[in-house]
Amino acid sequence: MLMQKTKVCLIVAMAMTAITSSVFAGGPDKPGANNVKPDANNAGLKLPAGFGALKVADSLGRTRHITVTNNGGIYIKLDRAKNNNGILYLQDTNGDGKIDKKTGFGGYGGTGIYVKGDYLYATSNEDIYRYKLDAQQQVIDPEHPELVVTGLINRRQHESKSIVLDDNGNIYVNIGAYSNSCQTQDRTAGSMGMQPCPILDSAAGIWQFKANKLNQTYGDGVRYATGLRNVVGLDWNKSQNQLFVMQHGRDQLHDLFPSLYTEKQSADLPAECMYALKQGSDCGWPYIYYDQNQHKKMLAPEYGGDGKKTGGDNAEDPVVAFPGHMAPNGLLFYTGTQFPERYRNGAFVAFHGSWNRSPENQAGFFVVFVPFKDGKPSGKWEVFADGFAGPGPVKSPGDAAHRPCGLAQGPDGSLYVTDDVKGTVYRIVYKTK
Repeated sequence: MLMQKTKVCLIVAMAMTAITSSVFAGGPDKPGANNVKPDANNAGLKLPAGFGALKVADSLGRTRHITVTNNGGIYIKLDRAKNNNGILYLQDTNGDGKIDKKTGFGGYGGTGIYVKGDYLYATSNEDIYRYKLDAQQQVIDPEHPELVVTGLINRRQHESKSIVLDDNGNIYVNIGAYSNSCQTQDRTAGSMGMQPCPILDSAAGIWQFKANKLNQTYGDGVRYATGLRNVVGLDWNKSQNQLFVMQHGRDQLHDLFPSLYTEKQSADLPAECMYALKQGSDCGWPYIYYDQNQHKKMLAPEYGGDGKKTGGDNAEDPVVAFPGHMAPNGLLFYTGTQFPERYRNGAFVAFHGSWNRSPENQAGFFVVFVPFKDGKPSGKWEVFADGFAGPGPVKSPGDAAHRPCGLAQGPDGSLYVTDDVKGTVYRIVYKTK
């Protein structure tokens, strides 16, 4: 009799597990993708064969970075608080892929947001906060966050604070340079660079703090990496156990030094670079920039460069170099199994799009994919999702209908992309049926 009861309980438990799995979606990682129907026009996106896209939500505000919980809940950071909400929590309660429940909290703007363990971490442009999560990964007390780090530099230029956490209790935050190229007079033609650049003491790098220690300031942190003008997209590569970042390269080579650079050169240079960092890495800003056409680190004109002199012998080499001024705002290493095998552990990069490539057309406004093997890029980067900006060439930055910003992976292996122009959230799925 006891054995029969045990057997019945086991069967019931297995059935409940199957039911629970079917509720959360469908697909190789966790259920869901097979239940989601892409929009008829793939939300206006151009994607590789076999992929589809849908608009999860729209008109949310200036949506920056995004993180998705194990239950499929979506947290989004707004650049500017809307209706006194700087963080949105979105839910799809009926499983159709569209958001039908939205709440908000955190009356401050910013960029960074990340779920790790029992906490949601979010940033303003000066501080890092955390919110305790319940078993469903929903914030318990949205009105009373804990202050993790305070007093980070905000000089109204490259002020956004992007974050990521590792598996050892550390949080990494970008502190962008409040300058283009550390000139004595910022963005002034012919002005030479300060030597040494004083900005590097407290900005232009990645700082590491303890995720579980409250009320930290600069003195509690470690300058993990330096020589990075501004990093908005960053991610922890789990296969390598290493931090990777995307740097926004410097501007205005022709405007500031017209005798050394043509308008065409200035439109394409310098590269937007992906770096693999370790503690103590120096990526060379402001003294050098990377020329993706010559495949060389070049001495910056503010420090005696002329477009031909190389420099930065001890500076890190980028692992990938993209064309200039495309503004990489999101970086994600894909660990899911919904997408085909070639995407596993590769990198997606969201390019926000340029503002200063005149007289050339503006460029970017897409998501690219970089294949990786054994922790290193293993092939040329390729455009993965395009069409955010709308049809036709973008002559002026304001012509772009949407600009990709944040990236996140859902529990079913879907790829989420935010747009901070019209507040659209896209979900890209692999159509396995």
